[in-house]
Amino acid sequence: MNRYICIHGHFYQPPRENPWLNEVELQESASPYHDWNERINDECYARNSASRILDGNGKIEDIMNNYAHISFNFGPTLLEWMQKKEPETYEAILEADIESRERFSGHGSALAQVYNHIIMPLANARDKQTQVVWGIYDFQKRFGRKPEGMWLAETAADTPTLEVLAERGIKFTILSPYQAKRYRRVGEKEWHSAVGANIDPRRPYLCKLPSGKEIVLFFYDAPVSQGIAFERLLNRGEDLANRLIGALHTKREEPQLMHIATDGETYGHHHRFGEMALSFALEHIEAEELAKITIYGEFLEKFPPQYEAEIIEQTSWSCAHGVERWQSNCGCNTGGNSGWDQQWRGPLRKAFDWLRDQLTPLFEKEIKKLGAAPWAARNDYVQVIMDRSEQNVAAFIQSHTTRELSKMEKVRFLKLLEMQYHTLLMYTSCGWFFDEVTGIETVQDIYYAARAIQLAHSISGQDTDYEKPFLKLLRQAKSNHKDLGNAAEAYLKSVKPTILDLRRVGAHYAVSSLFAEHKKEVELYSYKATSLEYEQMAAGRQNLAVGRANICSMVTWEEEVITFSVLHLGDHQLFGGVREFVSAENYANLTGELRIAFERGNVSEVIMLLDKHFESHSYSFWHLFKDDQKKILDQVLENTMQNVESNFEQLYYNNYPLISAIKTLGMKLPEPLQTTVEYILNTKLLHEFKSETPATQEVKRLLEEAKRMKVKLSYTSLEFALSHRANQLMKYVQEHPNNLRKMQLLIDLLDVLESSKLEGDYWQAQNIAFRMQQTIYKKYLKHSELGDKEAAAWIEKFDVLCSNLNLKTQYGIHSSSHLQATNIA
Repeated sequence: MNRYICIHGHFYQPPRENPWLNEVELQESASPYHDWNERINDECYARNSASRILDGNGKIEDIMNNYAHISFNFGPTLLEWMQKKEPETYEAILEADIESRERFSGHGSALAQVYNHIIMPLANARDKQTQVVWGIYDFQKRFGRKPEGMWLAETAADTPTLEVLAERGIKFTILSPYQAKRYRRVGEKEWHSAVGANIDPRRPYLCKLPSGKEIVLFFYDAPVSQGIAFERLLNRGEDLANRLIGALHTKREEPQLMHIATDGETYGHHHRFGEMALSFALEHIEAEELAKITIYGEFLEKFPPQYEAEIIEQTSWSCAHGVERWQSNCGCNTGGNSGWDQQWRGPLRKAFDWLRDQLTPLFEKEIKKLGAAPWAARNDYVQVIMDRSEQNVAAFIQSHTTRELSKMEKVRFLKLLEMQYHTLLMYTSCGWFFDEVTGIETVQDIYYAARAIQLAHSISGQDTDYEKPFLKLLRQAKSNHKDLGNAAEAYLKSVKPTILDLRRVGAHYAVSSLFAEHKKEVELYSYKATSLEYEQMAAGRQNLAVGRANICSMVTWEEEVITFSVLHLGDHQLFGGVREFVSAENYANLTGELRIAFERGNVSEVIMLLDKHFESHSYSFWHLFKDDQKKILDQVLENTMQNVESNFEQLYYNNYPLISAIKTLGMKLPEPLQTTVEYILNTKLLHEFKSETPATQEVKRLLEEAKRMKVKLSYTSLEFALSHRANQLMKYVQEHPNNLRKMQLLIDLLDVLESSKLEGDYWQAQNIAFRMQQTIYKKYLKHSELGDKEAAAWIEKFDVLCSNLNLKTQYGIHSSSHLQATNIA
């Protein structure tokens, strides 16, 4: 067969971590999920690891790991997050690459990516090298093999970038056909113009570089790729399959590769159930032998390039003006904001370039003093980024310095490399892609710049001020929102207040200690707090904590012993202070004075003493990290919400006969009563779904009541809670398969919900049930066929559960027949 199809998915999210905590904090815009990574993982990344294939009746007959059948790349920073937060999806991706090697002649589906998605043509020579080196190292560490291909951010390319790829052993990359300049058959003299995508994307092209090195270019099929993203081809898997096959030449004798490239988020996040359309298309094409599914590495080995091509310099797949989208007001934008411009893009890049170039000599000078080769150390620093264990970092320092460093020198060494790390992160392409300089993606890049500035300041000392000239440049990056001003104002309002130092971390530790059990050692994201002394006093709702602790950064190894005190007056009213530990005598005076004032019940005096001892180093609830603010607010609000619910409930039941009568007459309820009914019924349903053992009859009654009262259900929160509960119940069934009572509870819950408008997402439950069908189900089936009535009863019940979860019951007919036979016997 000479007809081949390859589908490439570029799976990527920008790094969203707080630069000081190395954690993604709560993002309310992603609600009901914690953050956008978590949400997109659920909607796309996880779905593609276990995509459904349906039979003619709409039942799930198979579950497929799409990653094992397509070409794909994941952003290294996304995989880093996934490894920590979504390990099941992460492992499925790694396993898919292993599986794909068996399917594709030893070639793996996964490709590497330039590390944090910077626009390579706009990067300087050193940054190009580091991006490729880090991307390759990250890939090898995760996938256990060398990458054959590498994805360039936005497919942005120029000859120097291709040279770096080839130098580092990358065999090929994927580009838009609009990036091709000219082509010819290998050995021929005459070139043919490829401008305007005038190039056949069904063959690979050799690109001969000025250095004498070579790299292969695959130009994807633009019309079909665009059709998938924008023309609803993912509405039906058959439509996708037909479009892919239809793009192949029917009478062409030479091998041809129909290949497409799109954002991986297209399959599930941008287009719901897109991953299922992809699975159907892949299976349909192979089952009907319409073409051979392949990946780039396999095709390249079988059919080396017979043509060569050259590229148009500084081009990409998402900017018609080359790479101007990331440095000028070229006109490319996301649309929907009439009257806006992106004049801010140029000044933003100018500010970042200035900062990078200011920090470069500082980095080179200071790290050489420590006996290290600057750029070799930076290229290898990815080894630390991927493994920040004390043992690994110590070994890294030793291997990259020519002498034994003191403790303070080691801190300095790590700070210098962290400064470079964040200088690279600030160039993440998403900062320029969207329409507004104060948008979340651009501000995220500014966060990284702020972290680099802070580190530079701590290294260079008080005499050098990088912030003021940086802000001066940022002021030229004007916002489209007049009230927001410019990027400098965004820095001062949004970024600067979040900058952390060890004392700010100490303040968080002190405040949070009042809301959790006190421990000797606590990890606070990328910091560690070790308690040296701690005393807590309580008087009614008021609490006072006094102590001293060692606060240490697990990233830079910087540490400081602090003294702290925090007073909680109830709710979110917190007053506290943190300072450097001075002496045991000073600490004793502090604790003694505070204890006496607190025991007297003199709150005013306690607050005055906090001001006296800590002066301007005062902290409050607002200095807590975002996730802990939410956690503590939830604790504080718990009693309040219980009282609110009790009041609503009393109003509901006291007026229920009147409410019911009004509804029976078909009249409209007064707004306060309608609000009461909706609040109570939604709240009670939410309580049931959050309960480990939902009362199914109560759920049924509440749903009937909501329907009769024409209550507007809170679908988002209810469906999220319902989905979680169903999935948790299914996990319990998996772990305790003999517990028929729990299995029956899940069956009853699904039965009750079938006639409601609530649409639970039972994706995880379906995955578990499908795996159980392949394993434990067969064991019970064997026992039932031998006359085991308990096994037969289990089979019957599990079949019902699978049917409720929309799974095809593969052995249902056999088990039913056997049950009838045993009953007659």
